[in-house]
This record gives sequence, structure tokens and C-alpha cells, in this order.
Amino acid sequence: MVKANAAKETKAQRSERLKVEKNPWAAWDEVRAFAREGRGSVLPEWAEFYFKWWGVYTQGDGAGVTGGVGGVGKATEYFMMRIGLPNGLLTAKQLHTIADITEKYARGVADITTRQNIQLHWLTIEALPEIVDALTAIGLSPKGACGDVVRNVTGCPLAGLDGHELLDASLLAVEVAELLTANPEFYNLPRKFKISVTGCPIWCSYPEINDVGLTGLKRVKDGVEEVGYSLRVGGGLSAEPHLAVRLNAFVPQDKALEVVKAVCTIFREQDVLRESRTHARLKYLFMRHGWTAERMLAAIEEKVGFTFDPCEEGPIAEDVYRDHVGVHAQRQEGLSYVGVTVLNGRLDPTQLHSLAGLSEEYGDGHLRATIGQNIVLVNIPTAKAQEVVEKISALGLEVQPNVFYRGAVACTGTEFCKLAIAETKGFAKWLVGEMEERLPEFDQQLRLHVTGCTNSCGQSWIADIGLEGKKLKKDGQLVDAFYFCVGGAVGEYAGIARQIGYRAAAEDCPEAIERLLRGYLKGRGEGENLRAYFRRTSDEDLRTLLAGGVVEAVERDPSPGRVPSSVG
Repeated sequence: MVKANAAKETKAQRSERLKVEKNPWAAWDEVRAFAREGRGSVLPEWAEFYFKWWGVYTQGDGAGVTGGVGGVGKATEYFMMRIGLPNGLLTAKQLHTIADITEKYARGVADITTRQNIQLHWLTIEALPEIVDALTAIGLSPKGACGDVVRNVTGCPLAGLDGHELLDASLLAVEVAELLTANPEFYNLPRKFKISVTGCPIWCSYPEINDVGLTGLKRVKDGVEEVGYSLRVGGGLSAEPHLAVRLNAFVPQDKALEVVKAVCTIFREQDVLRESRTHARLKYLFMRHGWTAERMLAAIEEKVGFTFDPCEEGPIAEDVYRDHVGVHAQRQEGLSYVGVTVLNGRLDPTQLHSLAGLSEEYGDGHLRATIGQNIVLVNIPTAKAQEVVEKISALGLEVQPNVFYRGAVACTGTEFCKLAIAETKGFAKWLVGEMEERLPEFDQQLRLHVTGCTNSCGQSWIADIGLEGKKLKKDGQLVDAFYFCVGGAVGEYAGIARQIGYRAAAEDCPEAIERLLRGYLKGRGEGENLRAYFRRTSDEDLRTLLAGGVVEAVERDPSPGRVPSSVG
């Protein structure tokens, strides 16, 4: 009698089994063996899974998802790696080393990511141990930059420097990273877990889209003023966006580390989130499993053994740029910071070395990466700031960019990603140039985000104009195209971008965006900004502006495959 075949293991079941079988952080010697024996020795479970705990992915072949099968593109012999920078903190020595690594191993390609990491490409298996050893020597690591773990802890790049901040939260961000990153207690979470900690009044690290978001909060109790934190949980983007839920609590500074650990522990314990990789994020407790803010707060209080005082939110972050670009005075007298816009976050070794060198020559050798894919030089004597700006401009970078350059963000796209449908970084650079020529008079802040597929690594859901990569036929040829999401925002106008049913071939996007923005300039009320205009304008009217005439709405494409570990 023939036995019936056992039920096929699901992706979620396989992931959970592999995590139980091995903590990748404790098995780096296996990677050293792969490096000695060559690419062909790399086991599939490492290539497809365990490497992520070390911030490493296999690199795509440039065709993206359309060149593969089963919703995933073809992998090459090369790898990409993310280097974690808690709170975006960098020293010149570290940046010089990263520049050397980029030149020697990564074909000169380094990208600042939307989580204050630096991402490298074209890495060989032989190079991985050498790179990790070089990073360890300067106090950095790729551990936790990917995988079902706590990701790089983000924070305000001006922590300790901004005269308007409620508190310097970078100390807490680093503490959280030291406690939870590469901690064997937390190597096996249901999925990735993202934390933002900031005392910045403009919430520049986007607490609204993190699993845990702490923002500075001031209260008066018994006549005494106290500064602590407001707490949000359950934010995230990906294919199903969800803005974080605020809990009605005042978190004292000395309880904040415990609170973050408690939420992470609660997440780890939710077996229901381990049943599907697609629905494994903390946000799904709220979206699918009936959790409320009150239930989450009660669970946290049980973990920490402390009852938090209820407290109103306080001021919501205003509708302003959150990027800290330009030259501005620090709280330290006579010093300024210089915020550099890096289009698409891409830098080459010469630019990396030069930025590090400028921070040494004019400052104290400290820099900060931002979640806007930019970099900030800090502690620059104000009297020397203009000299620094001129030298930065000579590197092909911008300190005082126009609105299109300043607000552009792009994910990796088909250049390296196995899940992308469209190329992004080259397109975004071309699109910015087109818009600068078409609308030099545009006078509003604009967040223009390009993402290679519907998984929103480029954060299209919170952009004024978010472009999601797809393919369509034009003149009989299959070409890159983009689906438009409009009206996303954080802070004062917080909301997920609307799917307005319009798509266009990549080459037609500048004309469509020009029509949309000219429609705003013509139809706006006195003092009405872009976010407010989008909120009061119907999908049909926005679609008509984009298309240049009345068109039927089209459906947004579904996700091309499993949600990658890099997605918000």
C-alpha cells in the first residue's frame, strides 16, 4: 500500500523550521567555509534565508521579477549587503573604511537607504568575511540589517545638535540597538521589527510607519515639567500599509528601553503571526486579529510591571520637510550642520572619501545618514560653512536643491532586486531633471517617491506622488511603467496615498506629473499647500489632470510575489 504524500511545507512553515534549526548569528564560520570553497558551496538555505541575518541578500540579474519564476527573479553569483548605522551615526574613519570597501569589493556602488543604512552591491562570497572583519574593526556590522529581527534603529540625524529638540534621543536609540540587535533572545521574530526613536519635533524618522515609534513628549505633572516619550506601535507600509497606532501613555525616559523590549517580546510571542509570511508584521494584530491600543498598552504594562499615566499627544509634527537639508545653526554657538541631498542615495568611493575628509577638515569627524537617503556633516564652524557647501557642490551633490531633487526617493529597482518590476534609480534621476526643466517655478515641497513594485520599498504610500513600478505594452513593446498613488503624507496631514486608477509608461510620466502640478498651481486656494489640495480633490479629477482628459480607472496590480525583507 502506497502512503499518501505528506502535505507540502509552506513558506511560513519552512521559515519557522529553519529559524528553530539555526541561529545564523552563531554560525558565521559556515560562511567563512563557503568563502574558502567558492560560490558553488553555498547551501540554498543560506543563500535564500540565513544570509539575511547578516544583512546579506543574493543579487538579482537586472531583469527583476519578470526574468524569474514563481514571483521571484533570478539570483546571480553576487550579493548585496546593508551596513547598520544606529541613529545614522557615522565617523569619518568609518566612512573612509566603507569607501575603501565600496571601491575594492562593490564596484564603486554605495547606497544610503531609507533606514539610515549603507547598502553595497556586487559582493562575492569570497569577500563577505573580509568585509565583515573590516566593519567589525571600526565598530560596525551588517547584523540585523535584514532577516526576522530588529532592524537598524532609526532616529533624528540632528540628535544633540538641534536647538528645537525636546530631548537627545540618540542615546536611547543606541541603547535599543545594543540591547536588541544580534541578541540571541530576539533572533527568531515572526518577521522584521522596525524601531524609531526621536526627540525631534518634526518626527524626521517617521514614527508613523515603524513597529515602534517613540517621539518626544512634554507634560506638566504636579506643577513640574517633565520630558518623556509618546508611543506608537504597529506602523508599516509594504503591500498593505498601516499607520502606527498611538497609545494613551506618557513613557518616562527611564522606562523607554523596557517598553521597546516589551513590545518586541510581545511580537515574538504571537504564534498567530507565524502562520503566513505575508501577514506576519506587528500591524496585523490591529488589522486582522482585533487588537486595540488599549489591549496593547495593557500587554506592555504587564511585561514591564508599571502602569503608565495617560497623556495627550501634544503637538503633531507640522507639514514640513523632514530631511534636515541645507545649512542651519546648531544649538552649539558658532557651529552649523550641512545637510547634503544625495539623489537616490547613491554615492561613489570618491564622494564617500571626500565627505569624510570634509568632516575631518572642517568639523570633528562626525556625520549622520538620514532616512531620506541623504547625509549630514555636523559641527561645522558657521564661518566655514559656505566653503564646505562649495566643495560639496564640486562633488556633484546638492546642499540647496530644488523641490524635485530634494524630495526624490527611489528603491533599488530591477538593477539589483529580484522582486522589482521596473528600473527606479536611473528613472528617478531622469524624472527629476525633466521636472526641473518643465516646472522651474514650482514653489511647494514635494515628496516624489519611486518604487520598483507594489511592495513600497520606496515608500510610495506616504509620498505626495508615489510611483509603483509595473509593465505595460506600448507600441507593441513591453515597457517599464508606473501606477500613480497620490496624496500620501505623515504628520499634520497623515494618511496613506490614494490609488487613483492611473498608470503611464515611464517615458510619459513627466508630462503627466506636469499636468497634475500645473492643475494644482492653477486651482489652489490662497495659502493652500499640495497636501491640502490633494485631500479635497477627487480621484476622478486628479486622474483627469494626469491623463489630460477623462479616462476610466484601472486596477492596481497585486504584489508580484512574497514581500521582501527590505520592505517597510
